[in-house]
Amino acid sequence: MSNTTADRLARLRDVMAHERLDAFIFPSTDPHGSEYVPDHWKCREYVSGFGGSAGTLAVTAAEAALWTDSRYFIAAAEALRGTGIELMREGVDGTPTITEWLGRKLAHIDGAEAGIDGTVAPHSMVCALTEGLRAEGGITLRTNFDPLGRLWADRPPLPQNRIEIHPEEYAGESAASKLRRIRERLKAMHVEGMLMTSLDDIAWTLNLRGSDVHCNPVFVAYLLFEGDETWLFTGPNLLFEGDETGRFTGPKKVSAKVWSYLQSIGVNNVFYTDIASALRSYSAYNILMDPAATCHTLYKCVDRAQVVDGPSPVAAMKAVKNATEIAGFRRAMLRDGVAMVRFLSWLRPAVEAGGQTEMSVSAKLEALRAEQPLYRGLSFDTIAAYGPHAAIVHYEPSPATDAPLRPEGLLLLDSGAHYLDGTTDITRTIALGPLTGEERRVYTLVLKAHIALQRAVFPDGATGTQIDALAREPLWREGLGYLHGTGHGVGSYLNVHEGPHQIRMEWRPAPLRAGMTVTDEPGVYLESRFGVRIENTLLIVEHAATEFGRFLAFEPLTLCPIDTEPIVREMLTAEEAGWLNAYHSRVLAALAPHLDGGDLEWLKGACKAI
Repeated sequence: MSNTTADRLARLRDVMAHERLDAFIFPSTDPHGSEYVPDHWKCREYVSGFGGSAGTLAVTAAEAALWTDSRYFIAAAEALRGTGIELMREGVDGTPTITEWLGRKLAHIDGAEAGIDGTVAPHSMVCALTEGLRAEGGITLRTNFDPLGRLWADRPPLPQNRIEIHPEEYAGESAASKLRRIRERLKAMHVEGMLMTSLDDIAWTLNLRGSDVHCNPVFVAYLLFEGDETWLFTGPNLLFEGDETGRFTGPKKVSAKVWSYLQSIGVNNVFYTDIASALRSYSAYNILMDPAATCHTLYKCVDRAQVVDGPSPVAAMKAVKNATEIAGFRRAMLRDGVAMVRFLSWLRPAVEAGGQTEMSVSAKLEALRAEQPLYRGLSFDTIAAYGPHAAIVHYEPSPATDAPLRPEGLLLLDSGAHYLDGTTDITRTIALGPLTGEERRVYTLVLKAHIALQRAVFPDGATGTQIDALAREPLWREGLGYLHGTGHGVGSYLNVHEGPHQIRMEWRPAPLRAGMTVTDEPGVYLESRFGVRIENTLLIVEHAATEFGRFLAFEPLTLCPIDTEPIVREMLTAEEAGWLNAYHSRVLAALAPHLDGGDLEWLKGACKAI
């Protein structure tokens, strides 16, 4: 059987016709509102061939379109070429919404009906689509059907990887303490229970980690608070696999050790698939559910009178790191910085010798990180983008695109790792040899933008939206810009993208507090030419307290030189150059004791004052 995108669309349309559906919508989400989803729920990717983390596909009997954001405009255009699927660029003037597009395409059909799988679509999304489609000529939305249940013959099963306990020496607080604090927050909100769907919130709450999602140390589960009871829905609910004689043959998802641990903190472990029936029989007076993070099917399992709409308090609790987590970040960044310096010391001579490609340097950096103590894997797939590839914001090299590196131009390297005591995220844009004047100018402007945010001082409780323009202004002044966010939170041996706070143009009301981590990653991307991005992970710290209130500032956690070779020195102010020199002095003092030989000499040169 053919597995091309065209064939999958044709078979999908046959199923739609059988079900009398005029359109079907595939979001990029799973039942947990995850940014990155297990293979089992990569439905939009299966049908369209586009594998980015953000995107929504709509298919009618004759046409199809995919909506995605600026990070994926170039990559999506390439992935969709020849498929017949039209690319819709979100945020660009003239781009119709999904409901507007479907309204036009289905205008000739009386009583048109569209479908979406309610087990993966967030309730808020279903509500918005229902309202929007109703306004577009009375199109109805069906939510109780998954066409891929019939089409995806080799669909990956639900992940069943083993769960492990995250030691308190790295977590800094016991799970029992976290559960108590969560219940105190719920009591203050006047709710008697909560459905927790976010996988990283569940992992943080219980001090557990897993490997069910690529590059994210989480496991597929729900956590239900019901009065004084706490229920973890994961599994299967078996301690061990065994053969017909009952002999032990290997661990299941929940080992005897984890089972006992859950019992010790008062958490009942039950089947993942029992969550719907548990919600239907929910007995407490009311329940907090987040319509944006709870799938429509589960949201509808509870009597509407019992539901209190609102976000879980756990994301905000998790975002403020405790002293142990902060110390862990510092140690992880130190080890990561050692690996980065060893890599950067090796890079230029290796490129000049020939034979290096985007994929080979990615593998080299991963190997150097793997040598570091407490290493647990990459925090995301490395973006090693040379020349024009760097203009693709979320480019990932593949055998089909793997570009050879030459001793000229810029290499954009966005990478990170998980360690038991912290997670890292760093971008450096590196000169591999002679640069054009335009490359040097753009690089310097991005550096100015990066420094502008790092030097910011702001009131406690300000939002990321309120300070986002600080990073963009040096670029706007020159008629440049970027469409992605400027910064995101970083988990403590958890997801590399963590909320609720972000630094971006779009309104995000989450306040910035001391103890939060956040990235600083402005960039400029010139299609078919090159791209530049510079990123550090920062810690929000106390700055001052005056009669006007408390003020916060940023401390860089990332320890790695920023390439000074591309800088146009006269474009930097004295304050900007002073910041860069002070940062490099800090990097040198921290990393030098852990390096020797050529790596140490390279570090000294890279940290030389400008």
